[in-house]
Amino acid sequence: MAEKFAVTRLPGFTAIAVVAFIALYAPILTLVAYSFNISESAGTWAGFTLDWYRLAFQNDEVKNAALNSLIVAAFAALISTTVATLAALGTTRRAAFRGQTTIYAVINQPLMVPEIVTAVALLIFFSSVKLATGYTGLGYLILAHAAFCIPFAYLPIRARLEGMDLTLETAASDLYASPWQTFRHVTLPLLMPGVLAGAMLAFVTSLDDVVITEFIKSPGQDTLPTYMLGQLRRQMKPDVNALSALLLAVTLLLLAGVYLLTRKRAD
Repeated sequence: MAEKFAVTRLPGFTAIAVVAFIALYAPILTLVAYSFNISESAGTWAGFTLDWYRLAFQNDEVKNAALNSLIVAAFAALISTTVATLAALGTTRRAAFRGQTTIYAVINQPLMVPEIVTAVALLIFFSSVKLATGYTGLGYLILAHAAFCIPFAYLPIRARLEGMDLTLETAASDLYASPWQTFRHVTLPLLMPGVLAGAMLAFVTSLDDVVITEFIKSPGQDTLPTYMLGQLRRQMKPDVNALSALLLAVTLLLLAGVYLLTRKRAD
């Protein structure tokens, strides 16, 4: 009997994997390490300090940018996850229909088109709306991020729905539960791990976005990534390393929290 093929047994696979992981994570670990460097030099280690974190927390511009980031990411995640959940229900909880593949392509369009193209299209659209309404608030940035984040929320929700057994929903209907009761008490609890994963992906994607934010934001609406980019254009300072490390920590905490929640609900 022929031995089952396994890519991990190919010659050189382990070495290539190790090199890939080093290339991916060594720069991140270096950045975190130098966020504690007492020297302002980007390449010289002179000792350990927490001053850069203290300065970052005391900087009013950083506080405003962080607040904008949280507001935009929270509302963008809420909107995109809601839309993605409805879209996933509409495309999976029914028999296959003509045009289904086209709908999938339209929903996932932001993933297939370069982000700069999406940013330019959103800029043209929202510029017209700004001229017509005179409104220049954060609402445009929230809607732009929500539109971009929909596919990130849609994919895990759709995957969860496709893996769910219809037996419990059918049983609820047989017991005279209304469609709303079935959705609320059966479908939604089973779907919640996918919804949480989708919301997490949308939140992190919005929190880290630079390109769309740069095109859509009005003066005084810097988010934390665009503020950091502006600082790097002027001068490379260690407090930017500290902010980058904090963003990394927030992302890891979100990933860990959602993993624990989804594992508990899955059990």
